[in-house]
Amino acid sequence: MRRLTWAIAGALMLVGCAAPRPLYTWGSYEELIYATYATPGKLAPQDEVNVLEKDYQQARSANMRMPPGWHAHLGYLYYELGQPDQARQELTTEKAEFPESKVFMDRLLANLNKANLNKTSLNKP
Repeated sequence: MRRLTWAIAGALMLVGCAAPRPLYTWGSYEELIYATYATPGKLAPQDEVNVLEKDYQQARSANMRMPPGWHAHLGYLYYELGQPDQARQELTTEKAEFPESKVFMDRLLANLNKANLNKTSLNKP
């Protein structure tokens, strides 16, 4: 009986040592952010988008979430590429997934809408 008790206790200890599953998958996000700030202009925005989109597909296939700021950064890159609709979608996704970013995302969305309004009014004859 004593051996059984020790065996169960040992098994429980081993189970307790299992590594927890991470909350997010970071992919290449941290390296891209570092490269963007360390050497501005070295990596083209479209190349960054391609890497981030690939990371996103891998995360979805593994049923993992992207980290805070990931969608906002992708939205910024889409804005830089002149794709405001995709930028708006990514900023809205960031706001939905991380409600604590709501105020900041709302401000960015408002600025994006103003920029689009100004661009539209300048293009009219």
